[in-house]
Amino acid sequence: MLLHLDASARRPSFSRRLSAAFAAHWRAAHPEARYVYRDLATDPVPHIGQAWTELCDHILEHGITDIARYGEAARTPAQRAAWAIVEPLLEEVVAAEVILIGTPMYNYSIPSALKAWLDQITFPKMSLAGRSIVVTSARGGAYGPGTPREPYDHQERYLRDFFAGHFRIEDVTFIHVELVNALIDPALAHRREQHEESLAAALQEVAR
Repeated sequence: MLLHLDASARRPSFSRRLSAAFAAHWRAAHPEARYVYRDLATDPVPHIGQAWTELCDHILEHGITDIARYGEAARTPAQRAAWAIVEPLLEEVVAAEVILIGTPMYNYSIPSALKAWLDQITFPKMSLAGRSIVVTSARGGAYGPGTPREPYDHQERYLRDFFAGHFRIEDVTFIHVELVNALIDPALAHRREQHEESLAAALQEVAR
């Protein structure tokens, strides 16, 4: 199964364009496979609350590492309501072989909509090893290796560390299109050609 998520607040976004292209190629190569799509920007996942923290604490305190047993932590009405939010999200993740995330860089990091989804599905000492993650991203500037802004890239670094540290997933691919602000910022107009080159390379990579 392919679980496809988009997180950009911008409808005609580059991260959405890249994720859609990847999904189309993947589905063509796996016509019998299940496909699930969530738009985290237009249909946002709620932020975690007190009841969610109680679920998390119970799972940690009782050493529950089997994801199928997480529901045991829901003992009060508030906890059951919190679990009702978590359960379908987690079921999708567990069922997926590939998780595709289309996300922009916002303020050097990720959108709050994506962070809310990650918070809801993440519990202590869980493992989603064996799955693959593909992240298609758009950035206003240039943050690649050797660029002056490389140290400010808390998008790829955060997600890569998160997937390895919390999910135990090492098979993570990032496909970036950079300098998208060159299309609208007069100060970056001289770098539009670099943006076009970055976009062409990203579109080629998602088609592999």
